[in-house]
Amino acid sequence: MDQPDPALHLLRTVFGYQEFRAHQRDVIAHIVDGGDALVLMPTGSGKSLCYQIPSMVRPGVGIVVSPLIALMHDQVTALQQLGVRAAFLNSTLTPEEARAVEDRLLSGDLDLLYVAPERLMLPRTLNLLARSQIALFAIDEAHCVSQWGHDFRPEYIQLSVLHERFADVPRVALTATADGPTRRDIVERLALVGAHMVEGGFDRPNIRYRIAENPGNARDHLLRFIRGEHDGEAGIVYCLSRKRVDEIAAWLNTQALTALPYHAGMSADQRRHNQERFLREDGVIIVATIAFGMGIDKPDVRFVAHLNLPRSLEAYYQETGRAGRDGQPADAWLMYGLQDVITLRQMQEASDAAETQKRIERHKLEAMLGFCELTTCRRQALLHYFGDHLEQPCGNCDTCIEPPQTWDATVDAQKALSCVHRTGQRFGVNYLIDVLLGKENERAGNFGHDRLSTWGIGTHLSATEWRNLYRQLIAHGLLAVDVEGHGGLRLTEASRPVLRSEHRLMLRKMIRPAKAMRGKRDGSGVVDAADETLWQALRACRKSLADAQGIPAYMIFHDATLMDMLQRRPLTRDQMADISGVGARKLEAYGEPFLAVIHAGADTGVSSPRAVVESADWP
Repeated sequence: MDQPDPALHLLRTVFGYQEFRAHQRDVIAHIVDGGDALVLMPTGSGKSLCYQIPSMVRPGVGIVVSPLIALMHDQVTALQQLGVRAAFLNSTLTPEEARAVEDRLLSGDLDLLYVAPERLMLPRTLNLLARSQIALFAIDEAHCVSQWGHDFRPEYIQLSVLHERFADVPRVALTATADGPTRRDIVERLALVGAHMVEGGFDRPNIRYRIAENPGNARDHLLRFIRGEHDGEAGIVYCLSRKRVDEIAAWLNTQALTALPYHAGMSADQRRHNQERFLREDGVIIVATIAFGMGIDKPDVRFVAHLNLPRSLEAYYQETGRAGRDGQPADAWLMYGLQDVITLRQMQEASDAAETQKRIERHKLEAMLGFCELTTCRRQALLHYFGDHLEQPCGNCDTCIEPPQTWDATVDAQKALSCVHRTGQRFGVNYLIDVLLGKENERAGNFGHDRLSTWGIGTHLSATEWRNLYRQLIAHGLLAVDVEGHGGLRLTEASRPVLRSEHRLMLRKMIRPAKAMRGKRDGSGVVDAADETLWQALRACRKSLADAQGIPAYMIFHDATLMDMLQRRPLTRDQMADISGVGARKLEAYGEPFLAVIHAGADTGVSSPRAVVESADWP
């Protein structure tokens, strides 16, 4: 008789899933057998199980290196809901609480212990680990070890000590975001040469990618997008500056939305408070700089919107990856403009980074800009950047749904480039457009530019159309932003063939954002009044149970689990046990309340499930 698979048994009884997803079984078996691994899998694909289950199968405790305190807290709370013996060691604990965790570690009373890299490297912590039985080391967000990556953390480099001091303990490094150079850095810096590499692909098929140029009123388009497609749903809006974050959050609140700011200029208490509200309440929108979000484990974020250009495709992929972690439909919405390009390039040149690092950052920004200007499938291009492959266009991005039109911009590009040359290659876009439109002003008269051959030759296009053209010329590498930080443009070698009419330049036509970003999708899958009533009752039940414990609602059940209940209508405990995401501990703790709500809908029609929730007295 075959022995039962302990990993599969834990998956079913603790986590409530019947079968492993692609790659999970392979990597879990390898780590359980004591092997090292590098796991590259997209957000929402179940990376955490790849170290959580081996930590519970192997003797000892799994040590999880995690870069953010908020992430540790959320993951430990979620594991404790499942009945897993998990804890964390970080600066939020009192000395007495930390000692209690250390005692549990030494006595073998933990399955998983989460710790920040700085805490792990302390001699006291390393000595504690040396006296404990360690099942494995899991290094989460492993791209932080690489200077080639978009989120380098110097403290991660020290993690090579794990291989030196605990040579017999298996190590697994995990990330959702790593291009070729970053992967090589991870392998080298963490001494994972020869480790089993698992590449689960980077595709997030439930996310719709949508990008448009900013016509000058981006916040109005953002409001229409939220109101039309995600009213009352959770989302994240990213802005480039703290000032912009505060302005957009305040303005969205005047539009009867719940929007909270988050940036490094706020106090730690303010940031913590706003993040807690975002995690625990329904329909909250966080408006943030990139200081927010790494490690946010909220599964029901239905949209991520960017009001400025991200710095790199890695950053874009990771930030948009915070949407739809539950596998339900979600949107990645981006609106950008020429000023974003200029500002980011000025910030790059003004930084104290070494020239090598600046060159890497320039390359990454160019790749991001080129992605925005695509006329072909965005998902294919995004996956190709990470070394992944998609055979056919995805059908779920803006360029697939409404293919952009192109136009022969050669002659107008020659005019724009000539204007840069004849004015001395030192002026910004706004002034160049004034020259092309022949707008008389004192500055043009002083410089004598009103006597140039390019003066007034561009009146057939509007200022907005010229701005769009200049942005694309920069994106295509025909123009460069000056390194002095004043935003002036200069010609590059790539502009010569266009100026000499040796190369025909086809560019995308400017798209009206309202047209490019349409098509509401029902993320819940609810189709009729009875479904809608029961859906809202299930969500209300979940919120009531979560509020009673002071935890986010998704830690009770994800939306995907509620959707399975809605579609399958379990009426017994055995039927409820078959629902995806309902493990033994959660069936015991929450099965009866949800069965009561479903029974009410089945027995007495569409009006009663909510009443069951409102009259209940559950613990």
